[in-house]
Order: sequence, then C-alpha cells, then structure tokens
Amino acid sequence: MKNLKIIFGLWLIISICSCEKIDYNDNNPDVENYIETLKLNLYDSLNLPSFTYKEIPTLLKYINETQTISVFPRNPISSYYQLECKLGIYVLWTIESIRAVSINSESLVMNFPSQNSILSLKNVDELILVDNTESHEIASKAYYDWWNNNKSRKFYKFKNIDPLKNTDYRWH
Repeated sequence: MKNLKIIFGLWLIISICSCEKIDYNDNNPDVENYIETLKLNLYDSLNLPSFTYKEIPTLLKYINETQTISVFPRNPISSYYQLECKLGIYVLWTIESIRAVSINSESLVMNFPSQNSILSLKNVDELILVDNTESHEIASKAYYDWWNNNKSRKFYKFKNIDPLKNTDYRWH
C-alpha cells in the first residue's frame, strides 16, 4: 500500500510538472485532441472527459489502436495501479464511461465506469484480468456492433444494452 502511494505521488508530481502540455478542457472536450494527448502521453487531467453519445462514432475510429499509453486518468478508488494500457482498450473504456454515465450506473465513480480500464473474465469464481489481442478484438467488435446495430435508434432506447453482454468479458 505504501508503494502504491509513492507511485501515485510521483505520477501526480510528474503530471503537474510536465513541461510540454497540450491544452485540454474537460468541460469542452474534443475527441481528436483527447486521442492525441493520450497517444503522446501528455493527458494531464485526472478525469475522463465529459463526452456524450454524440462522440461515440468518432471514438469508434480508435478502438483497434494497439499503441501502449502510460499517462491516462485512473479510477482513484482502485487498489490496482495499472501502469499501461492499449489505446484502443482505453477508448472502449471511455465509450463505456459515456454509457455508464447515461444510465447512472451503480459502479460509476467520477465518470469512471469501473475500477480499471482492463477486461476481466466474467462467470468465473476468481478475478482473472485479461489483456491480450483476442480479448481486445472481441471487445472492439462488441462495441462496434452495439453502436452500428442501434445507431438509427434514439440513444436512450439502447444505452442500457451492455455491449459486452454476449462476450466472456466485463470491465474490471
């Protein structure tokens, strides 16, 4: 626990003292700017942006990205400190945040849709985190299909549908 606090403290200091910043406004988010700051590991907010369902089509363009990022918002209540994440998985988690906020999910904490931006197996007795190409591809397809099979409907009519429902995965 002490090591986690030290790592978090160092991360916070580095985030605050970073010399190169890209102007990012949580209250007026722009998907392209968000993605660029994540790719450059320059995202300097502790929060996920306040996107709405209108940004989902643009976010979906990045769900298959495999670049590893290390500077991104993390859920502060999680005891697991995730050092890095694939950009595409993080974008999926961002989309899940939009959905979770819209349904006022019980697991929502500060717009974070779950503890971490990592998939885990569901329907097993123990926690098994999954971070591989196959799970990324399955989750990407599930979110892509969820959106494209429903986009002609009003968002409120399908926001309660869990894109991962018919997969072996859930968000940790």
